[in-house]
Amino acid sequence: MERTLVIVKPDAVQRGLVGQILARFEVKGLNIIAVKMMKISKELAEKHYQEHKGKDFYQGLLDYITCGPVLLIVLEGPAAIDIVRRMIGPTDGSTAPAGTIRGDFGTTIRYNLVHGSDSAESAEREISLFFNSNELLNYDRTILQWCWQR
Repeated sequence: MERTLVIVKPDAVQRGLVGQILARFEVKGLNIIAVKMMKISKELAEKHYQEHKGKDFYQGLLDYITCGPVLLIVLEGPAAIDIVRRMIGPTDGSTAPAGTIRGDFGTTIRYNLVHGSDSAESAEREISLFFNSNELLNYDRTILQWCWQR
């Protein structure tokens, strides 16, 4: 099983899209193992976006992710990272395909609604920034056999 972090960003929270976004992942068959709502501090945002430090858009990322509350979600499932990234869609909501979160709800590249970890290494690092290990729940959902069994 693979884990990934999803951040429902301030624009999606302000627009009232939290429930619809979370439901898409749940309906897909991903297991929700942790959820937390918070306002990310500048210091935590700097750690999260450390790989972008020095790039021209870095300060904009920090300003955006710290401007309001976010919902942090840890999802688990086979190939969870790839599945979540495909469900989210390309960064620019104005050109993202219909059926993706950004394609259905996004309109710009700047306010792009959600973040999803891009690799197993990133997921592990990002999850540890926002959650303690005791906040990640392990439980069985028997319905998932109908989603993942091959």
